Amino acid sequence: MRADVEQAVALLRRGDQVALEQALALLQNTVFSFSMRVCGQREDAEDTMQEVLLKSVPYLPKFDSPKALVVWLYKVAKNRCLMSRRKSKFAPARELSLEELMPGRGELEQLSADGRINPEAYAIHSENASRLREAIQRLPAQYRIVLVLRDMEGLTDDEVAEITGLRPGTVRVRLHRARLFVRKELMSALKPRKLKPPAPVISSEEAPRPAKCKQMFAELSNYFDDQLDDSLCEELEKHIGGCGPCQVFLASLEATIEQCRKAPAACPTSKEAARLRKELVRNYKRAVATLATQS
Repeated sequence: MRADVEQAVALLRRGDQVALEQALALLQNTVFSFSMRVCGQREDAEDTMQEVLLKSVPYLPKFDSPKALVVWLYKVAKNRCLMSRRKSKFAPARELSLEELMPGRGELEQLSADGRINPEAYAIHSENASRLREAIQRLPAQYRIVLVLRDMEGLTDDEVAEITGLRPGTVRVRLHRARLFVRKELMSALKPRKLKPPAPVISSEEAPRPAKCKQMFAELSNYFDDQLDDSLCEELEKHIGGCGPCQVFLASLEATIEQCRKAPAACPTSKEAARLRKELVRNYKRAVATLATQS
């Protein structure tokens, strides 16, 4: 959604009525879509859209930098979503353990079994938007917001860090664990194909996950986002090239990330959006007039 905010800033600079309405429509869609992804309920998203934009419009004439507006808008929307959350709609605020999100030896055995799953089947299955939304809603809020901002809204690590108040390194950690959590949730809904009896499951207690695989799994988000140094990237690719289970796990995580990035944005109801936009236009013009008298 960052591109929409950048386009909105360009339209606001034009200053005419048509451009103003187009700019505010883009900002409405941006705030509503983000709020739907975080809150999960249309009523909450509409309330957030109205409150955030009414609060933000008086400041819009002061923004010359699209990046500054991106950070401001998402920060206000994020705070509003967290303040209005209801326990029934938000997952518990708990920390996600990397260990619990990693596949054990048993799952790796199943991943590499022909009768269990293949990457293509998983990618097709995960296109089910409702399952993806449900998986994201089960994420603890502190991880969900990072995933939504980074993978669904298209912001950078630094922008997410500024919006959330986290260090960039913490953003990377939470993003990776959020991706692994959603992958695991989607995998749990996938049934094995009944082409032949599944491979025997070996519990993690009987046979620990290979240490090399575990090391590789911890770096996969950095690998996907081109944030590994060359030597580690070469080492990871060499390992994956000779490890069938890791290849399938890599494909399943990559499919999860792609589904998050391609998930369609929700739009507010046209009637409610049009009513709010009229009020926003009036408020924006009033703010511009006030700045003109002060200069």
